[in-house]
Amino acid sequence: MLGLRQFGKSAWVGSAMMALVFIIVAVLAETVLPASGARLATLFLIYVVAVLGNQIYSGNSGIMSFGHTSFMAIGAYASALLTIQPAIQATALPKLPGWIAALNGQPLVVALAGALVMVVIAAAIFGLPIARLGGSAASIATLGILVITHVTLVASTTITRGSQTFFGIPRGVPMWLVAGCAVAAVVAARLYRSSRSGLALRAAREDEIAAIAVGVNVVRLRFWSFVLGALLCGASGALLAHFLGAFSPKDFYFNLTFLLLSMLILGGISTVSGAVGGTAVIIILVQLLRRVESGGDFGIITLPPIFGLTDIGIGLVILLVMYRLREGLFGVRELDERLGLDDVPATAPEYVSAQTATAESLTVENVSKKFGGMTALEDVTFVIEPGLVTGLIGPNGAGKSTLINAVCGIVPPSSGRVMIGRQDVAALAVHEVSRAGLGRTFQNIRLFKNLTVLENVRVAANSVARPGEDSVAAARAALATVGLTDLAPRIASTLPYGAQRRLEIARALALRPHFLLLDEPAAGMNPTETDSLMDVLRHIRAEHQLGLLVVEHDLKLIMRLCDRIVVLNKGQQIAMGTPEEIRADPAVIEAYIGRKRAAQTSAQKPPVGQGLPAT
Repeated sequence: MLGLRQFGKSAWVGSAMMALVFIIVAVLAETVLPASGARLATLFLIYVVAVLGNQIYSGNSGIMSFGHTSFMAIGAYASALLTIQPAIQATALPKLPGWIAALNGQPLVVALAGALVMVVIAAAIFGLPIARLGGSAASIATLGILVITHVTLVASTTITRGSQTFFGIPRGVPMWLVAGCAVAAVVAARLYRSSRSGLALRAAREDEIAAIAVGVNVVRLRFWSFVLGALLCGASGALLAHFLGAFSPKDFYFNLTFLLLSMLILGGISTVSGAVGGTAVIIILVQLLRRVESGGDFGIITLPPIFGLTDIGIGLVILLVMYRLREGLFGVRELDERLGLDDVPATAPEYVSAQTATAESLTVENVSKKFGGMTALEDVTFVIEPGLVTGLIGPNGAGKSTLINAVCGIVPPSSGRVMIGRQDVAALAVHEVSRAGLGRTFQNIRLFKNLTVLENVRVAANSVARPGEDSVAAARAALATVGLTDLAPRIASTLPYGAQRRLEIARALALRPHFLLLDEPAAGMNPTETDSLMDVLRHIRAEHQLGLLVVEHDLKLIMRLCDRIVVLNKGQQIAMGTPEEIRADPAVIEAYIGRKRAAQTSAQKPPVGQGLPAT
């Protein structure tokens, strides 16, 4: 049951609602609508499968794909080759290779299954390199897939008839098959979005570095979403081929790509309900514009044919919607999510840390980092003990954030080791470091802004959840630790600044780390927020015996909070000791106030603990 519960009530309700809509459309097409209406309803269901395929990849990864239309083409031609009758094939494709000709004459359902196998193989081949790309680079690469597929189809004249029309396949698709594919597609897309994989991929869409830091394997998730999206597009392409009865490569090129992406963008790329709603709006809009485009007498006005009106009209509608509603008609939240079915309960379970009876230390051993000819860190060595707070201070540019990134693997060390017990975490893949027992926050807040507070923490909890464990409960417990239980349903970007800082800490705690690395956690906070943060950190140390490394410019906070302090200056470790020792250390004073003022301070012989200026 826990495997089903991971999707949440809203995902099941949303899937059922949209599936019911498709079933109603299919029933109306079969019983009430005229032939033209039934044809339009069938086309809507076919297109919605393709748009949902695009949404699974583009909507969850944030990478606009121009290439998924090519999988529609592969599905269409594969299904056509399997269903074409041998007598027609002998005339239309006389040079078709014998091993393909031997497969002719298959039933539509068998052909559809065979076509999907071909689509999955092609998607896996293309998806392996695409998954390693992000942003505009990945989008451009998907455009290359579209072009490659189109050119291949045109050039393969003995198999596809080249640029000529492919004909002779059974025309028409049974409504039960179309509706079944649409229902399966919407259920798959909606459940995937709320699944652990879908949530993690949406987190990477918001902030890839933060997602990797909490254990998300972004490359793997992009690959599987790419393949799953291609599978739905392939099914849509096969259905569209038999719906049309005759087609050519140009039917699966830029015009269709533009149409499908218009549907997705108009409704809202981030949501499944947006994909469905956008498809319906564009289908209706296209029908209206085509009537006007062809000209004629419209009662009060007679219009001549207006070439290109449909494409222009769609473009203008998208511009208008994007100007007023940047996230599309349906926004970034599913319609079912707004019902609050997955809101958190009034109480939360107790947070359980990962500490064991045999506590280990985190040892930073001779860590250096070079960027080209510049040395950012040089032979830094210190130990973080469980249950103690270690401060890391230094002037601007001292290398503090670089050291945090080196410890966490974001910036791999040029030399040296980072050991937790006997394990060198510097040798791990970046997304595996968090599972080794390291949690972190960032100097500049890195939240998954369009996810809820609870979803932000769930991403981390999912990464370390054991089989059968309720990661939602673990996320709620982490939120309770930092006092954010009541804000769990809120979108993260709407939180006050101090609450956003605490949310980052809660997300790191959800990893059940042995050690927590906090990069300037009090930056930008007012005194009240800082005092609240101090209470949270003391509670974490006392109750869960975590080893804390705190990077901070607020020396007053550091002196009050830390048991030991490490000081960096120009990438070098210049001091390490207790707060009292550090405040009186001449090298530290010189690093902060300069050599001349340090000499003056030394001549005045300040009392112990008074060397650094008050902050």
